[in-house]
Amino acid sequence: MENGEKRKKKVLFLCTGNSARSQMAEGFLKKHSAGYFEVSSAGIKPAGVNPIAVEVMQEEGIDISDQTSGPITKEALKVSDLIITLCGDARENCPYVPSKAEKRHWELEDPARAEGTDEEVKEKFREIRDQIKAYVEQLILE
Repeated sequence: MENGEKRKKKVLFLCTGNSARSQMAEGFLKKHSAGYFEVSSAGIKPAGVNPIAVEVMQEEGIDISDQTSGPITKEALKVSDLIITLCGDARENCPYVPSKAEKRHWELEDPARAEGTDEEVKEKFREIRDQIKAYVEQLILE
């Protein structure tokens, strides 16, 4: 890097569907890391970005509607410095993790599986969103 510029740490958030948890984590880290991280997310079985995740993130002033839900790739794993799994399925089924990548796990319920009224489901999304926000804030402090 020129002029003493540090290389951005590449962070990959990984969960099963890449529809809610990993999308919210990607949104928070992009918004609050002041550009110190290169952030992406992927899924074991991508299911599209969940519209309720988009809605509850907008409540935080973060627009994730342009983010995409994609599959994990060997290339993404290879270039990542930090891989954070957000569910047990991703932790157990994450394919190969390069030795240089640090691996962390944040155990979070899948809000997309929440049942109840529309408002009860949104509350579950908000609860998980707030847990992710706290994890991301801690990551930034490190």
